[in-house]
Amino acid sequence: MRNVRAYAVSVPGLPLAPALVPRRAYGPRDVVIDVDWCGICHSDIHTARGEWGGTRYPCVPGHEIVGRVAEAGSKVRRYKKGDLVGVGCMVASCGACANCKRGLEQHCLSGATFTYNSPDGSGHTYGGYAERIVVEEGFVLRIPKGLDAKRAAPLLCAGITNYSPLKRWLKKKGAKVGVLGLGGLGHMAVKLAKAMGAEVTVLSRSPGKAKDAKGLGAKAFLLTTDTGAVAKAQGSLDLIIDTVSGPHDVSGALGLLATEGALIMVGASPEPHAVGAFPLIMGRRVLAGSLIGGVAETQEMLDFCARKKVQSDVEVVPMKKVNEAYERVLKGDVRYRFVLDLSTL
Repeated sequence: MRNVRAYAVSVPGLPLAPALVPRRAYGPRDVVIDVDWCGICHSDIHTARGEWGGTRYPCVPGHEIVGRVAEAGSKVRRYKKGDLVGVGCMVASCGACANCKRGLEQHCLSGATFTYNSPDGSGHTYGGYAERIVVEEGFVLRIPKGLDAKRAAPLLCAGITNYSPLKRWLKKKGAKVGVLGLGGLGHMAVKLAKAMGAEVTVLSRSPGKAKDAKGLGAKAFLLTTDTGAVAKAQGSLDLIIDTVSGPHDVSGALGLLATEGALIMVGASPEPHAVGAFPLIMGRRVLAGSLIGGVAETQEMLDFCARKKVQSDVEVVPMKKVNEAYERVLKGDVRYRFVLDLSTL
């Protein structure tokens, strides 16, 4: 075991600050990765600030990790020193339960080990706001040629979070897909849905997002505070990807769905939503949720993005500005994902 440099929250309520955290010694099936880039996900903020409960301190967030292989264990076959690789939201699962065997490691019946804030043999896991991470080979992902490393980092959460439900729920090419919220998650939903052949409408309460929506590939923009426009759009969408991470009007969004349409929640609000029965019953609609994707599906997503030239729009920030970046995320002041430059650690 050795200590590595990181940024951590040591006590609830304090900002992130430089720290030393332990990394386990690598075994024969482990890959040691020198971290180059790590995206900032809204869930990092929720966890670091204890907003979801259960945060273990010191907390080192970060699960959108891209870097180079520094060392590989003697039984590692997929990766070698110098390879460009990624680590997403998980670093282990039981591998034996029904869900793991289906490639749904994120729903491991014994409990997946997430990249940070999960119990492990030595205490709890520490994420990618650190110079180095040690991960079992089966949870390391290859970053394909054609993807820019820093722009690929957010794909490991924001990308797969949208790719998985779009792959599952898009029934036909040309389907009308609404993306509720245009932030770090939402901008990837727009890009991926368009790349899959959907006709995309961005749903937002911010009129300033209209130009960006079109630039990202959306065909239309619906201002959700415009009651007249919302009334005209009732029943017009086949699928809505709901990326909003705070309280909002879910029942109102359901009314935009056609008969048998589905609204998939991928944004995680700390507060529960009030959802009326009638918007579901009267249109035979579906309200569902989706949590990232399994390892194989995440690799599939990366390969798809490389083929379709889909990458995240990012703003790179040095580590010393991580707390400032958190505040800007909360204000919606980022287009569209912050990525930390670990060389500045």
